[in-house]
Formats: sequence, structure tokens, C-alpha cells
Amino acid sequence: MNLVYFGSGAFGLPTLDRLAAAHRVGLVVTQPDRPAGRHRRLMPTPVAQFAAERALEVIKPADVNDPDTITAVRDAGADAFVVIAFGQKLGPALLNGVFAINLHASLLPKYRGAAPVNWAIINGEAETGVSVLTITQRIDAGDVLGRHATRIDPLETAGELEQRLAGLGPQLVLDTLDLFKDDRLTPVPQDERLACRAPKLSKSDGTVRFDQPAAAVQRRVHGLNPWPGCTVVLDGERLKLTRVEVVDESELHDDPGRVLDDDTVACATGRLRLLAVQPPGGKVMTFSAYVHGHPRGTSARMESV
Repeated sequence: MNLVYFGSGAFGLPTLDRLAAAHRVGLVVTQPDRPAGRHRRLMPTPVAQFAAERALEVIKPADVNDPDTITAVRDAGADAFVVIAFGQKLGPALLNGVFAINLHASLLPKYRGAAPVNWAIINGEAETGVSVLTITQRIDAGDVLGRHATRIDPLETAGELEQRLAGLGPQLVLDTLDLFKDDRLTPVPQDERLACRAPKLSKSDGTVRFDQPAAAVQRRVHGLNPWPGCTVVLDGERLKLTRVEVVDESELHDDPGRVLDDDTVACATGRLRLLAVQPPGGKVMTFSAYVHGHPRGTSARMESV
């Protein structure tokens, strides 16, 4: 099949790689280069870099629905569009008359939106997965054409889970295209009663409160890793928590946030063992290594930022 791929983020790269091997990717459409890093240099998207390395034709429209872009996409003569983590909404004029599918990192109708992996962890879901769906003008509301579920490990961070989900996408997308080619697709409408949102995260979300059960704190720490991260203040210094483990979940504590003698942190119920932390501008390290270089007081507490 001749495909046009719409994508920007690294989540779609394993699928794009497989598509380029199994089909003809006649055109790649991605977001424009953006300023990044300390020096704010213009950087291409991960998809643009991938396309350049493999000599795939690529365009970077600021508005995917402008007439010139629509013409360029139509000239590619695609049998289907594949959309993954693109970042722009495809309008009716662009989609008209073309089979178009989207790979989304949740088990729809749960977690429609920009941050499905993060919110699935934060909200304590036991499993998540990837779904392939048709594209409508309502975000992530199309018919489901296929999905693959997987369990969430309590020690898994959002970054690790997203990488794992990215690896589940290629075969699901390829199978969907095969079913389309053979006219054997069975679209399943989403149950709107089960729909929930996964809104985009911001830097201001990178906080955590210890006056909650330890399991809830753990989910927030892991769900916000790697970005925006959960930052706390310990002895007047900022510290990012990157991985934690629940200890004695049933214990009750009247001083949540206090660092106990065994270097665990008291929560409303249960304690947390800090497996990995990151000081500002520093590398991720064990909490014991951090404490060795930052001796703490006898009544040290972790405070929310």
C-alpha cells in the first residue's frame, strides 16, 4: 500500500519503521522545527529526523489544513493515512475520501487526549494499551478498529510504559491495514458512557502531596516521570523524586512528609522508600547517595512545592 504518515513524536517511530519496511511511505507530514535546548536552536521532530535518515519525502506545515498542504498530500496518491502523535487536527477537506487511522496510547474510550499514559498511571489503572481508531472531528472519538492491552507494573514510570506501548503499535497498525485491504474491518463504536479525558500536562502539575496514601503518591511520582516530574523541598533544597516503592501500606502517620530514621517517607497511610531521586542540574541517583552528599537534620521533612 501507498501511505502518508502524519506524526511528530518518538512514540510513533517503531510503527513508522515497520510501515516503511512493509509498505511504501510516499510522504511524511510532521510539525515544523521548534526551538529547543539551552541555546534555543531549531530542532526537527523525531519523525523528521527519521525521515531524513531514510530519504523519505517530508513536509513540515505550520497548518496541515492549508490548501497547499492538502494539495501536496493529495498528490502523494495515498491508499491510507496513518496518524500517530502528530499534534495537529486533520480537517474534513484533508480527510475527505481517504481511509485514515490513528494509533492512540490507551484502551479507548478511556483516556482521550494528549497524556493518556500519564493519567492511566496517576489514576491507578491496572492495565492500559494501544488502540487503532478511525479519525473524526472529535478528538479520539472514532470507531475502534483494534486494540492491544497490557498490565501496568507498579514500579513502571510513564516514560517506560510509553516506550513499551510504542512497541505494541506496529503490528496492530499493520494488521489493521491488512484488514482494510481485504475489506474485513469491523469498526466498534466507543461507549461514550465510559469516556474520560487525559488532558495535557504542564510544569505546574509537577507536585506531590504526602497527606495521601503511599500508593497514590507512588502513582503520581511514576505518572509524572520523566516530565514534568515530581519536585519536593527537603531541608530547603529542591529534589525531584523519580522512582519510589510502597512500604507497609496500612500504617497510619500523623506527620506526612517526614523522613523517618530508615530514610523512608511517611504518607497519610504507608511509607515510601525512595529508590531514585534527582537534584537540580544533577544526575539521577539513589536516595542514600544523595543523603551522603547532603546530610539531613533529625526532623527532616519533604514539603510540596
